[in-house]
Amino acid sequence: MNRFFRYFVIAAAVVLLGFLAFIYAPVQRTPAQSLLAADYAVPAGTGAYTMRLADCAACHTTEGGKPFAGGRAIISPVGTIYSSNITPDPETGIGRYSLDDFRAALYDGLRPDGTHLYPAMPYENYRKLTEEDIRALYSYFQTEVTAVTASKPLNKLGFPFNQSWGLRAWKWLALGKAGFTASASDADLARGQYLVEGPGHCGACHSPRTALMAQAALSGDDPAFLSGGQIAGWTAPPLRGPKSALHGWSIQDTKLILATARNAHAAINGEMQLVVRDSSQYMTEGDLTAIATYLDHLNQGAAKPAAQVQTATEKLLISADPAMDLGPRLYLDNCAACHFATGRGADEVFPELDGSSLVTAQSPTGLISMILRGGALPSTAARPERLRMPGFAYRLSDDEVATLASFLRQAWTNDTGPVTAAAVAELRKSTSDE
Repeated sequence: MNRFFRYFVIAAAVVLLGFLAFIYAPVQRTPAQSLLAADYAVPAGTGAYTMRLADCAACHTTEGGKPFAGGRAIISPVGTIYSSNITPDPETGIGRYSLDDFRAALYDGLRPDGTHLYPAMPYENYRKLTEEDIRALYSYFQTEVTAVTASKPLNKLGFPFNQSWGLRAWKWLALGKAGFTASASDADLARGQYLVEGPGHCGACHSPRTALMAQAALSGDDPAFLSGGQIAGWTAPPLRGPKSALHGWSIQDTKLILATARNAHAAINGEMQLVVRDSSQYMTEGDLTAIATYLDHLNQGAAKPAAQVQTATEKLLISADPAMDLGPRLYLDNCAACHFATGRGADEVFPELDGSSLVTAQSPTGLISMILRGGALPSTAARPERLRMPGFAYRLSDDEVATLASFLRQAWTNDTGPVTAAAVAELRKSTSDE
């Protein structure tokens, strides 16, 4: 028995030492993926433009707050994470970061002291950034941004998610190889792939998450990449495949929605409004073309939409039959003035509901959110008018919202499952608690 006890103690000590080493042993940083000349200088204007490509402002600036001072609440399935101050303030920001420290934050999700950053920071995607873009971002945040002293609020995470050391194991499973390799020799496709997979971090929202909350895919070579996700109570629609939000769109349609948040088919909603406001509207014509070309490439072979004909739903709505069910009556009372009996809205003003990825998504969360909260299109240089859809939470009950949403998901050519009042009530409560 004594010998067994000694073996047990030795085994327990080995496990404990291994556990302590796992927590406290220094984490290896990923080095630069290419060598630049010793006298390399970031071209003028490149830093600010690369910041737009990486969409840094949307997460690191609160509404009405000072640029990049952090503190924005990012709602995740495990709790609320607050963004960091990335101004060059030496005490509360990144003013003391070396270039290697900065690269480690982007590639490895590591602070200089070895603390692991939560993957609300999309380092899964930023691992594909080129050394030129990392240098550009470092130069911009160290020399062109005004330093702000501002400590971020404490994250609101329950156990065990408040133990950031556990992210070390998560990263072993979630992080792909650093660096970027184009899948095509065509210049536009290669540039578009880089922007989508890397700085644009489109997969962070538009790809599903695994049981470990990692992105299900990090590259367009995997069909799960950009196949749809959810973020902060909104649907991030699939950008490829049979349910693609880009179904039937031209390259120009995609460029237009990235530049202006609207096109002839759809209007941006949810968190994507911030992407257009702070990032994609500033992209060059060439980069917009590259992104649209790459997304079109991912959707090659998708069936084109059928010719538009008058549907049974349109005939019913035009009839204004007083005996019609509650769903179409709610639509006539609240929606038809803008989206019309056809469900096709007005180009670049009121988005289509017939065939809308928001309406027909597998999860009705985004549709319920839109009906309850409404939404506003951001003002952009090309389309300065800030159009807004009102929310209907104040006038429609949970049952009525569920009935209206269920009608929309079955109207015209749509064919998706119904919405329950319980789902509406849950989302209404979470919205009121924010």
